[in-house]
Formats: sequence, C-alpha cells, structure tokens
Amino acid sequence: MKRLSKYWFSLALIVIAAAAFAAAPVAMSVQVKNGQLRATPSFLGQLVAPLNYGDRLQVLEQQGDWSKVTAPDGKSGWVHTSALTKKKIVMKAGSDTVQTGASGDELALAGKGFNSDVEADFKAKNRNIDFTWVDKMEKIKVASEAMQKFLTEGGIQPVEGGKP
Repeated sequence: MKRLSKYWFSLALIVIAAAAFAAAPVAMSVQVKNGQLRATPSFLGQLVAPLNYGDRLQVLEQQGDWSKVTAPDGKSGWVHTSALTKKKIVMKAGSDTVQTGASGDELALAGKGFNSDVEADFKAKNRNIDFTWVDKMEKIKVASEAMQKFLTEGGIQPVEGGKP
C-alpha cells in the first residue's frame, strides 16, 4: 500500500509539472518589418502599439490564427501568428566596420532567407512578370485612425479571430 501511494504521489507531481510547463508563456520573435499589436484578434482591430522586427514577445494564448502576446514594453494585445517565429532574431554587428545601412525590408526578408541573390535569380527566371502595380500598392499607407473612421462610418463590424 505504501508503495502504491508513493506511485500516485510521483504521478501527481509529474502531472502538475507538465501542466505548469504547458501553461508557461512561449517566447517568439516578430519576423515582419512592421508588426502591429491589436486590441482584438482581427486585422481591423484597434492598433495598440507598433511592433519592430526582432522584438521578443511572450505568447499567452492562441485563438485561431492569432496569438495574444505581451510586448517588450509590457503592453498586451493580439498579433497574427504569421508575423511570429520561434527563432530568436539577433541583430548584432561583429565589428565597427560593418555596414549599418540595411533597411527594415532587407532585415525582414533576410530573416526569411530572401536576399539579393534570390531576387536576382527569380527575376532572371521570370522576365515576363511585371510588378509595377504591386510596387505601387506597397507604397500606399493608411493610418490606423483613418481605417477606424472608415469602418465606423461604413457600419462595418470586423470579424475577430477568424470567427464568422
């Protein structure tokens, strides 16, 4: 009987430890140039704070394709999971002579394995593709306040967390 109670006690400790480990926040990095922390799990949710490439976030919860996170400044909100990676992104120069002029776009693309060699190879293999309009659309910027005004005036209720 003593042996059986020792077994159950050990099993209980393992279950408690596993539950505590599973509940611990997971650290992830922002892998996009301009991430956005939102109040609700929706691309149309109110902007809480901008996120920078490489920021380490603590993931608290998952809801569909969205993760509830805590940012380095302590603010919490939702970010689309596609903007996150489990890899720790470290941006550190190895010497004083390293060029420091990389753009945010270059950093974000490099983090995903995309570089000028890959781009040149793609262009060489796909000479008939015209990205003029894509380039123009990428330059369009809409302020969060303008987007919220548009939604309010149009009576649009954004879907949250990918749920209808």
